[in-house]
This record gives sequence, structure tokens and C-alpha cells, in this order.
Amino acid sequence: MAATRLELNLMRLLSRCEALAAERRDPEEWRLEKYVAALEDMLRELKKQSSKPAPELLNEYSRKVDFLKGLLEAEKLSSSTEKALANQFLAPGRTPTTTKERTPATKTVHLQTKARCTGKMRSELLGTIDPQGNTSPNFFPLYSCRGLASDEKQSAVELDAVLQHHQDMQEKLAEEMLSLARSLKNNTLAAQNVIKQDNQTLSHSLRMADQNFEKLKDESDRLEQHAKKSVNWLLWIMLIVVCFIFISMILFIRIFPKLK
Repeated sequence: MAATRLELNLMRLLSRCEALAAERRDPEEWRLEKYVAALEDMLRELKKQSSKPAPELLNEYSRKVDFLKGLLEAEKLSSSTEKALANQFLAPGRTPTTTKERTPATKTVHLQTKARCTGKMRSELLGTIDPQGNTSPNFFPLYSCRGLASDEKQSAVELDAVLQHHQDMQEKLAEEMLSLARSLKNNTLAAQNVIKQDNQTLSHSLRMADQNFEKLKDESDRLEQHAKKSVNWLLWIMLIVVCFIFISMILFIRIFPKLK
């Protein structure tokens, strides 16, 4: 089914929101929150349409919108610990929004946000950032600027490693699915050949059974004819024997008269 204009607008706005969420925003940035509210309205209108997308696609849209909404709510929390805990419960999308994406953008945003929260928590523990989120050069000054830069670099390295791991896992899964598809195809062809041979054997057996039945029928007819012929000859022989005995008795009586 072709996508409607409302669905296309929803996809464009969703892609824009994912791009904004991936960027480092100022605390006073208001566009993403307004965009997410507009996404919620568009999603409600899309669910009411008669020519709405498949239920799986609607669930994916809802999942991404809920993720962005939860991300905004997590950013409003005060401490980095609460933000990290809230991000743990967020569920990013499973499929890319656009064809240009290899990995879902919401998953990338989720990993980036987790890395930032982890970096902030590590910075607070090392003393580079105070609990209110402000940089404090007098708060363990030995780790101030150098610690922040190293944490950012380490977070970026961790994010790249996680993304590379997910990409490797996707490639591995694709290879396994391709191997399973090939194995299934080979098994199907083998089963098809076996079934074909069985059908040929069964057809040959049926032909042989028909031929044997015809031969048995012919032999039965011949046996029946032979049985009829033997019965006729036996009857004539018995009649001849009876007649011979009768004539012999008459002759015997004539030749040898009764004794007085």
C-alpha cells in the first residue's frame, strides 16, 4: 500500500526529530519538544484514517515517538544518575526511518545519550563537574580540564565501539539468515527429488499391479474354461460306462438263463 501524505509528513518530521535528538542541544532549545508534540498529533490522526498503515508499522511509529518523548522527559531530570536510570528504560525503534539509515537513528541516539550520561556521572565522581552540572575548576583541580576531555573522548570511543559491535552483529545475523536460506533451499530441493522418485516408484508399482491383475484375470478365465471342459468329458465317460454296464447285464442274462 502506498504511503499517504500524512504518513510521509510523519516520516519526514520523525527523521528531523531524530536528527535534532542526536545533536548537542542547548537547555533552552524548544524545537524538539514542539516537534514531538506535533508527531503525537499526526500519529493520532494517522491511526484514525481508513487507509492507515499496517499495525506493525504503526507500532514502530508509536515506539519511536514514545522514545523521543521519554528522552525529553529524561533530559528534564536534575541529576545525571536519574537521567542514566531513565535512559535505561527507553526503548528505541527497531527499524530505520529512512532508506539511507543502516542502523535505526533512535538506537544511535539512545547509545549517545547513555554515553553522555555515563560520562557526566564519571566526571561527577572524578570531580570535574559538580552535582549541579557546572564545571568547577576548584573541585579537584587536578582532573578538571584534562579529565573532561578524556571522558568525552572515551565516551566517543565507547559509542563507536558499540555501534561497530551492533553493525558486526547485524552483518553476522544477515550471513546466518543467508546461510539458513541456502540450507532451506537445498533441503527443499532434496525433498522435492525424493518425492519425485517416490512418485515414479509408486506409478511403476501401480502399472505392474494393473498388469498382474490383467494376467491373473486371463489365467482365471482359462482355468474356468478348462474346468468346464473337464467336467463335460467326465460326464460323457460316466454315461458311456453306465450304458456299457447296462448292456453287459442284459447280455449276461440272455446268455445264462435262470437255473431251475
